[in-house]
Amino acid sequence: MAQHRKRPWTFYVLATFFALFVLFLYGPMLAIYILSFQGPTGGLTFPMNGVSLHWFQALFEQQRTGDFSGSFSRSILLAFLVMICTVTFSVMAGLAFRRRFFGASAIFYMAVASLVMPGLFLSLGIGLIFRVIDMPTNWFSSALGAQLTWSLPFGLLIMFAVLSRFDRSYEEAARDLGATNRQTLQYVVLPILFPGLIAVALFGFTLSYDEFPRTLLTVGPGNTLPLEIYAMTTTVTSPALYALGTVTTVVSFAAIILSLGSIAIIQWRRGGRFRK
Repeated sequence: MAQHRKRPWTFYVLATFFALFVLFLYGPMLAIYILSFQGPTGGLTFPMNGVSLHWFQALFEQQRTGDFSGSFSRSILLAFLVMICTVTFSVMAGLAFRRRFFGASAIFYMAVASLVMPGLFLSLGIGLIFRVIDMPTNWFSSALGAQLTWSLPFGLLIMFAVLSRFDRSYEEAARDLGATNRQTLQYVVLPILFPGLIAVALFGFTLSYDEFPRTLLTVGPGNTLPLEIYAMTTTVTSPALYALGTVTTVVSFAAIILSLGSIAIIQWRRGGRFRK
């Protein structure tokens, strides 16, 4: 019988560190989720005073807890706009960068440079530009542009990784069979890249949904959800704040599960076709 090798002591140190990290990350969140189901007379701390959905209902009472429904709808719509723009521009840029052109390196590094630029300064600059040109800041204009400076570089990097593994012989075979450039893109390239496009869409949606500094000075009169949560921390002293955190977490996890499920279904269908 083969003898099992004894694990080195570093394995147990790293395992303990990872377990403590997971506890530190999810422990406070678990407490928030539990306290969001406090009874109507419950407070912000344990022990719980009954169990109910009272504070989830209170979220929709604007005069008591803030403009939750308005900020939530703005964040969702803005996240979808950012997602669509990120996927579209990332695909276009990824396909363009497959061929070398003048200034390609400069454009790439300028795009990636926005990742290390402080978001608050970028938000301040965009807000000042809109003021100079006498245009009001709003979530669908200035905030959209500010958030794209955050999501587009991630989308571009993902597309570079996906396209680096793309076999261009599929395109050549499609053209040999008489397909036009549009048909090759529509029926060959995009279906093969579709799992990567889902990843780009997930990044664009989640990065926009919880973005705070780049939205702070560009969103205009109506808050997005992160800004509304920040405002609620100073005005709301009830478990409604915890209920809001629970709802936003459910939305985030739903987006992740939907994306991963879509990728799994696509791979399963492709595997079934290949076996046939």
